[in-house]
Amino acid sequence: MDLQLSNKLALVTGSTSGIGKGIAETLLKEGAEVIVNGRTEERVNNLVEELSSLGKVHGIVADLSKADESEKLVDEVKNLGNLDILINNMGMFEVKAFEEVTDEEWMTYFQTNVVSAVRLSRQFLPEMLARDTGRVLNIASEAGVKPLAQMIPYSVTKSSLISLSRGLAEMTKGTNVTVNSVLPGPTWTDGVAAFMKGAAAEEGKDLEKFTEDYFKDNEPTSLIQRFATVEEVASTVTFLASPLSSAINGSAQRVEGGIIRSI
Repeated sequence: MDLQLSNKLALVTGSTSGIGKGIAETLLKEGAEVIVNGRTEERVNNLVEELSSLGKVHGIVADLSKADESEKLVDEVKNLGNLDILINNMGMFEVKAFEEVTDEEWMTYFQTNVVSAVRLSRQFLPEMLARDTGRVLNIASEAGVKPLAQMIPYSVTKSSLISLSRGLAEMTKGTNVTVNSVLPGPTWTDGVAAFMKGAAAEEGKDLEKFTEDYFKDNEPTSLIQRFATVEEVASTVTFLASPLSSAINGSAQRVEGGIIRSI
């Protein structure tokens, strides 16, 4: 299927690893011109070099939890052309007891996971509306609907992203611009793989058996009883970024294997 993404300019924030990297790679394979982003020059440059064989890729170094660096990124993006696709993927998480999370840590969560998306949407959505074309996608999480007790700040910020997406979508009524959120569930990224291998070794278990037990013990409502792949999440995001998804607007698209037990 041709997703009609040739000559579209896309920005994927927080894309030097994991789901963000997978989204950037899939967009390039579909013919889009892609801007990748990360906080360190080395990682951004390495990714640009790695992905350059797939298509036209640019790298911008910026910590988007900071207002001045967000402004710098916006200026650099505008120098490259009109942005067609904004994918707010950058985020942070940590397993930590609720009572141990300080006010400062809460603010860092919101600056990183929510305000970064607010800043970029505020810059690029009005331009998309003026041109009557564009896509904004906010990468949320199933934790935004089914909050996790061990990751409450993360869960709260992901709920905020879902609400932000629906609110922004209301601004697009009657246009060819759409705003959606995407809700991945547990996804097998390099970081998750390293964690699971270490945890399995610590308990003296085979990785495959440890992973099976993880879903039985921790995610019993999962219908697929496995981790989603980065490619599965990235393919969903790429479809929603394409002109073929025009009738999907204001949605919270789940890619979580049925963990959320509702119709």
